[in-house]
Amino acid sequence: MTDTDNEKLCWKETARKVAHKTPVFTVTERTSVGPDGQEGIYIVNEAPDWVIVIPVRGDKFLMVRQWRHGEGALSTEFPGGIIDKGESPEDGARRELREETGTEAEKLTLLGRMNPNPALFNNHVYVFCAEGLHSGGAQDLDSDEFVSYLEMEKSEVFAKMGTKDFPHALMASALELYRQHCETARS
Repeated sequence: MTDTDNEKLCWKETARKVAHKTPVFTVTERTSVGPDGQEGIYIVNEAPDWVIVIPVRGDKFLMVRQWRHGEGALSTEFPGGIIDKGESPEDGARRELREETGTEAEKLTLLGRMNPNPALFNNHVYVFCAEGLHSGGAQDLDSDEFVSYLEMEKSEVFAKMGTKDFPHALMASALELYRQHCETARS
């Protein structure tokens, strides 16, 4: 496909207004003109970037379990959260790992950067592999965070991803990036 072909697919934003602000994201209404001249209003959630950390200890992952309001259930996940304003993705990964598990990592490797849902969100999630883990102290959770952590065999996490206890699609994406990383390291 040429650049000219791609240009025939692009929309041009002509206006933007805030529809609603929440503590987690801002809902915007964006007026855009399509390549054929039609105009439409599209909802885009503006959110800070996120980070997911895959902590590896031998044949195990360090996982967290927490309540997810959208799902209305507990979810087993890799540690992660919002990258603070002015914080680098790597610093955010180190902070989230420490806050949620009390663990420090000697080595962090960026596995990838993705948009969690490009149809609705403007932000990105950075996925890191954390190795050389050692205890850095106790959890340091936000006032509204209730998170437990546990070690799980990698094979169990791979087998259960996408089940009732592992419903978070971003975790499946992160796990796939980890699998690709491992395959590349073996090559």
